[in-house]
Amino acid sequence: MGIAENKQVVLDFYEAGARGDTDRCFALLADDITWTNIGTTKFSGTYVGKQALGDNLLGPLFSQLKAGISSQIEQLIAEGDIVVAQTSGTAETTGGVPYNNTYCQVITVRDGKFAAVTEYMDTALIDSVFGKK
Repeated sequence: MGIAENKQVVLDFYEAGARGDTDRCFALLADDITWTNIGTTKFSGTYVGKQALGDNLLGPLFSQLKAGISSQIEQLIAEGDIVVAQTSGTAETTGGVPYNNTYCQVITVRDGKFAAVTEYMDTALIDSVFGKK
């Protein structure tokens, strides 16, 4: 796939997320995806495979949010099979605490799906909103 197609995969993923279409989001992830959240927060680490990603990152995170995270793409930059997405997200915890973070995801696209993601964000904000590890 070319750069334009890889960027479109990332756009499709975020558009599906904005619609709340988690099935489409998961369909755009390779079965053997490797997702790494940087830092030392309770959500930091490397998750390998869709099941581990859902069970160990997405489930625990989204269970603490009222309605998921509303993400906005600020910028997409691509070269080869790498797409870098600069995004901002807004959310509220089930306890009413705002969680508004900025992100940079370095995404490797393979065969039209996310094969790997390294996600950078304000880890101090995560600790302050969700508690330390």
